[in-house]
Amino acid sequence: MTTDVKKQKKSVNGKGVKNEDFKEEVENVSSSGSNSSPENENEKDETPKTFRDLLCDACEKLGYKDPTPIQREAIPTALSKRDVIGLAQTGSGKTAAFALPVIQELWDNPSPYYAVVLAPTRELAYQISEQFEALGGAIGVRSVVIVGGMDMVTQAVALSKKPHILVCTPGRLMDHLENTKGFSLRNLKYLIMDEADRLLDMDFGPIIDRILKVIPKERRTLLFSATMTSKVEKLQRASLHNPVRVAVSSKFSTVDTLIQRYLFFPFKHKDTYLVYLINELAGNTVIIFARTVHDTQRLAILLRSLGFSAIPLHGQLTQSNRLGALNKFKSGTRSIMVATDVAARGLDIPLVDVVVNYDIPTDSKAYVHRVGRTARAGRAGKSVALVTQYDLEPFLRIEAAIGKKMQEYEHQKDAVFLLSERVDEAQREAAIQMKEIQDRRRSKGKLRTKRKHDDLDREEQVS
Repeated sequence: MTTDVKKQKKSVNGKGVKNEDFKEEVENVSSSGSNSSPENENEKDETPKTFRDLLCDACEKLGYKDPTPIQREAIPTALSKRDVIGLAQTGSGKTAAFALPVIQELWDNPSPYYAVVLAPTRELAYQISEQFEALGGAIGVRSVVIVGGMDMVTQAVALSKKPHILVCTPGRLMDHLENTKGFSLRNLKYLIMDEADRLLDMDFGPIIDRILKVIPKERRTLLFSATMTSKVEKLQRASLHNPVRVAVSSKFSTVDTLIQRYLFFPFKHKDTYLVYLINELAGNTVIIFARTVHDTQRLAILLRSLGFSAIPLHGQLTQSNRLGALNKFKSGTRSIMVATDVAARGLDIPLVDVVVNYDIPTDSKAYVHRVGRTARAGRAGKSVALVTQYDLEPFLRIEAAIGKKMQEYEHQKDAVFLLSERVDEAQREAAIQMKEIQDRRRSKGKLRTKRKHDDLDREEQVS
């Protein structure tokens, strides 16, 4: 079968690269396979680009200059045709660490359904697919996202076009394996599990076991995780053959480029302190993490009524609205995203300047994943925790877990309380709008049990 990858394959003989240095690996792919006879030296400008040229162009467009530690360690191991367990803290560039070896091997041997990537959330699946197409688009790599919340028939049509890469949530992949006629993974070469610890925390374990039974045993498996839990150890034994463990950080911690601060105040002034902080951070892109869907929606309305470009993201939105919110934030149309922990793991939004923990998480790992949305891949970032009298115990646990004491965010209390009256008005407006949303939900719930559209996001669409 002729594929897009084959059409792009002009002047490289596809020899594998196994050098320890990542830059030399990429260069050797080109130098070992390019035709450089004296006759065609004068025609250099007309010679089709080599794999190295195409890959380097893609990396340059994505802002990749030097490999991150996990990329430096994992890529040569994967290229040596070994199974890999990659352990690295959030924001370390794990996606490219598994995407680049797969893309090179696709160049050598293009075939449909070459790799399956399992991801715990829909948003992460779309992001991984975008990375594959950005890195491999120049050589014709085609990727399809197969997740819940989307039409099965449309996905079946996409599968019939035989893409190279499938990025899936486990449940929906199993649905297609069982129900979509003509679809199988008998020729699968790569199984990749990203955020494996969260895949198992979300009880995908039994479904993954079923997937493992219907895919080829002769395959390569790459497992990436922030932590090595007992569940991940068990999955490793079941799915990997003689793997190489690559760990670039044995301690679950925040990155050194992250500046962490806190604000301490009475609970009744929480919204006022948040508004003060967002006002101080004007011009920055900010993610605010709240514990509940209700507070996520309420805070987005409150901030918008005060003139801030805020947008909510939570699990009760339809999939199209979740993607829409994420794309608005990524594109800069909205500078503030108020989110539940649905946005805490895996999402790579390059220009997040500040993470604000409106609610302190009870789990220290959740805190690390939240603040990991900024200061990614060597960049600097800042986080601010809003701490009330009710948050002292979890806050102290977080400090102990990350091994550092946070400094207080410098602020002027008088300037905070000057905002009280405006914030009170915005709270009343948000309460009215939230009641209207809830009333609409109840009335629609009486008319139909399954909504085609999530009313929690109606206010956002109107705006």
